[in-house]
Amino acid sequence: MRKASILASVAVLSLLAAQGAQAGTADKRIALSNNYAGNSWRQAMLQSWQKVTSEAVKAGIVAAADPFTTGENQATEQAAQIQNLVLQGYNAIVINAASPTALNGAVKEACDAGVIVVSFDGIVTEPCAWRVAVDFRRMGAIQLDYLGKRLPDGGKLLEIRGLPGTSVDEEIHAGIEAGVKAHPNFSIASSVQGDWTQTVAQKAVAGVLPSLPPIVGVVTQGGDGYGAAEAFKAAGRPTPLIILGNRQDELQWWKEQRDANGYETMSVSIAPGVSTLAFWVAQQILDGKTVPKDLTVPFLQINQADLDAALKTTPAGGVANVEYTLEDAQNVIGSTN
Repeated sequence: MRKASILASVAVLSLLAAQGAQAGTADKRIALSNNYAGNSWRQAMLQSWQKVTSEAVKAGIVAAADPFTTGENQATEQAAQIQNLVLQGYNAIVINAASPTALNGAVKEACDAGVIVVSFDGIVTEPCAWRVAVDFRRMGAIQLDYLGKRLPDGGKLLEIRGLPGTSVDEEIHAGIEAGVKAHPNFSIASSVQGDWTQTVAQKAVAGVLPSLPPIVGVVTQGGDGYGAAEAFKAAGRPTPLIILGNRQDELQWWKEQRDANGYETMSVSIAPGVSTLAFWVAQQILDGKTVPKDLTVPFLQINQADLDAALKTTPAGGVANVEYTLEDAQNVIGSTN
């Protein structure tokens, strides 16, 4: 490691240690309950959590910040996991939820046991929990706004949805539906399930393409744009305007297409590092701070002019990302109060 990097790391830990000395959470334990890890976004989310929370533990701000992921995307399994974390004595549980409603019973039990619950990305609706969310409806609607500007004549669209039953999938889908109503020259020719995963999306798109009319655009939820492009290529069909989801393979494909033939699109997703914001929100609640139940963070949008810069900072196999600091969390909390 270079001397400058060592000094920077020491400076970060020294700052965190100073903050930790002022915090009343040095003996508190926070757990992450994650329902799914089967795509690059979730892997980046877990890596961000590990990076930021390990520094917080080293600095003595919290005693532990342990991540737990269920084997399947099943609400019943995650509910049992949450109950087990309560029994293990965690003071706060940060949740990326399999369902907005199916975990509410387990979440209420945790709250009744005095455990702080903060949900993010996949949020829960139980009133006792806090929610750190992106305006996913807006994230769906802006795709149609963009298509309306680029393709004023409209046309048929293919929609690729995410994990069934999650609040994220339902909200983005609702935003896309609202966008179609606002831009009635577009219509959804077909909707397939992509699970936010390139390989699943590619297979699903390939399965429906033979029955579809000409497609002018593909609206997505993230992790599925490159798979869609590969399916259109394999079918020998023209590549439509595909909205991308900030994955490195998508951004690299976009650059190659842009350099070869001037291909233009946009990319949008929630930053995986939102897990770190949820961590700091939980820490602040444990520290006695007044925090609104609902906090909103912006999604991360990459436009044509941003592509090269975004690609340089996105690791191979990863996702364009933002990680949050304690100060960021305090600013978000302060702007909402």
